Amino acid sequence: MDRVYVALAALAGGLFSALMGWMASDDPFDARKFGGSAIRTLIAAIIFAVGYQFTHTMVTVLDLFYAFLGGAGVDAIGNRIAAKLGDGSFPLSKSPETPNEGKR
Repeated sequence: MDRVYVALAALAGGLFSALMGWMASDDPFDARKFGGSAIRTLIAAIIFAVGYQFTHTMVTVLDLFYAFLGGAGVDAIGNRIAAKLGDGSFPLSKSPETPNEGKR
């Protein structure tokens, strides 16, 4: 059950980071970018949970705090890398645009 708490803490940290980034940007909400952050954070949460499984110790509040910060850090770093590569919503890619889009 401790693994679930660690995973939830990391997930909460990443989602919190994504929400704070959106609120600071003054841009309209983009579900694709938020979804990319959620997927990156979910992967981080799974990795944190598996990592704590191998420690064979009780999870403390400090461990949950570290997982929260780790999830936020993974989202922040992943967002910066994805933005530098030109796709801020990675791993969710944009749908291909049709050539006649917007024309009538």
